[in-house]
Amino acid sequence: MLINCVVYEQGRKLADIPVEDISEWIIKPGAFVWVALRDATDDELRQMQEEFNLHELAVEDARHGHQRPKIEEYGDMLFVVMRLLEADPQDAGSLHAGEVAVFVGSNFVLSVRNDSRQDFLGVRGRCEREPELLKHGSGFVLYALMDAVVDRYFPLLDAVETELDAIESKIFQRGAARTNIERLYDLKRRATVLRHAVAPLLEVAGKLHGGRVPAACAATQEYFRDVHDHLSRINGSVEAIRETIGTAIQVNLSMVGIEETETTKRLAAWAAIFAISTAMAGIWGMNFEHMPELKWAYGYPMALGLIVTAAATLYWRFRRTGWL
Repeated sequence: MLINCVVYEQGRKLADIPVEDISEWIIKPGAFVWVALRDATDDELRQMQEEFNLHELAVEDARHGHQRPKIEEYGDMLFVVMRLLEADPQDAGSLHAGEVAVFVGSNFVLSVRNDSRQDFLGVRGRCEREPELLKHGSGFVLYALMDAVVDRYFPLLDAVETELDAIESKIFQRGAARTNIERLYDLKRRATVLRHAVAPLLEVAGKLHGGRVPAACAATQEYFRDVHDHLSRINGSVEAIRETIGTAIQVNLSMVGIEETETTKRLAAWAAIFAISTAMAGIWGMNFEHMPELKWAYGYPMALGLIVTAAATLYWRFRRTGWL
């Protein structure tokens, strides 16, 4: 689906144009065209390939999707892929990963968004409100798109950190270990999705400032350096979260072992109490003829008293040592 197709000159919007006129505008000095597609069809991509003279390998990647975040150069054209992350509408505890493929030339930008509900209308509005920066052309538009993608990672990261803090506060609650481990594994899966989106994009941003950079991005290197800094912060936080989750899982497993040990100790204590009672009852339950206690009037009360006394003594000792 075509979202918009706009031509700009000297940082200011000239007009919305039909797709068929793109090839006429991109040859005009000082003008560049910005086109946005969502879930593009094969026919739409084929038409864009003809209008912008896109490389067929890049078009093939955009068509099939499910690409790792990356940057590729085809002559003077850049092909950038970024992951779009959002809460999964079908599962609140998961992250859904869409993607946006961006074709960048000296006088055009084409973004193809796939499998995502997010839009970049705010990015276009921001660029149009800053004509002095938009004069930099396609390089600044790529920065604005990348900055918007990266900024949307922060709320997801904050949500993971908040939930991790909540789980950590319940780690030592009795009986909560199983629930905590399930929640921790959900968090680990979300952190892994974040890592797969951020770590490769960090490498991409590093190629757009300092040293040899593509010609389209030469005038906006400081902006890409800012994006790189944001990605470094996010990547560091994700790695710290993954380490904390791993530690928390080990602590929870240890808590499960401790709880099992406590249960075993209680069972062993009660087994010992009943064992001594059973042993005494077994002794006096033997049917030997010469057992003086059997003929004694106080034999039965004495046996009961010894059994109760022994059981009570063991119970007191176990309570004192913390087994009961």
